[in-house]
Amino acid sequence: MKSFFHVQDIGDLGKALEEAKQVKATPYAWQHLGKNKTIILVFFNNSLRTRLSSQKAALNLGLDPIVLNVNGDSWKLETRMGVVMDGDKSEHLKEAIPVIGSYCDLIGVRSFAGLTDKEFDYNETILKQFIEYSGKPVISLESATVHPCQAFADLFTIEEYKTKKRPKVVMTWAPHPRALPQAVPNSFAEWMNAADVDFVIAQPEGYELDPQFVGNARVVYDQMEAFEGADFVYAKNWSAMNPYGQVINKDMSWTVGARQMAVTNNAHFLHCLPVRRNMIVTDEVIDSPRSLVIPEAANRVVSAQVVMKRMLEEM
Repeated sequence: MKSFFHVQDIGDLGKALEEAKQVKATPYAWQHLGKNKTIILVFFNNSLRTRLSSQKAALNLGLDPIVLNVNGDSWKLETRMGVVMDGDKSEHLKEAIPVIGSYCDLIGVRSFAGLTDKEFDYNETILKQFIEYSGKPVISLESATVHPCQAFADLFTIEEYKTKKRPKVVMTWAPHPRALPQAVPNSFAEWMNAADVDFVIAQPEGYELDPQFVGNARVVYDQMEAFEGADFVYAKNWSAMNPYGQVINKDMSWTVGARQMAVTNNAHFLHCLPVRRNMIVTDEVIDSPRSLVIPEAANRVVSAQVVMKRMLEEM
């Protein structure tokens, strides 16, 4: 596995989930794989769970993790090609990336969508440069369009807590005060489509995701209808695709509360965190015994470790 962006990169999904169980049960069993090896975790954006879980996963495998906070720890980096660098950017990715690659064995990169240039974002311009110029395996720690480690952890959590072979999983849009990328819902949709679940997306008109990620999901514009009989509810905000990166609705009736959860099959609540309480979800729901946000976050270590483990095993 030379890069990790999409569900197909993980190979057989059933085997990956079984491997996740093994990694969670015996996290230190593969420390020999990372001995005398280094992973550099490059962060263009803020992070809590991704940064800590990636470092912990690396340490579990015997890797030495180095964290680089771009624009804080390093020179400001130019990401676009063919520009005259007469502004505040002192170094170009085309030089920075091979230098980073020369110092490590694996690279993880977190770089959010700018939400101003759809072509730039959906071409994964920054992450593709890391793949092209680093010469090392690259893990997306959330990029412009995907967040695969999060989606892998989400699916693993569902596998741990499901009580039926094919549960109903609903991903619902929820209001937020500012525009957010589509990366988390894109990846969640991609991974749910690959899994054996009854997958439904609930959203207001105008919040359609890119068809390549929606796949075979059933899209419903009535949130209460979508929630009926659900076993898992995944709440997330995302900005519109057209006009790209814009907030076109702040309807607070879409906030996930007791009203919506009452029509589910006593569903578990999921969210990637951080979460805006009483906008995305009410206190009552997120603090309930059916909320899985903490074990879901803990499983971020497991998903990252499986990916790093497989990359190390192929070296």
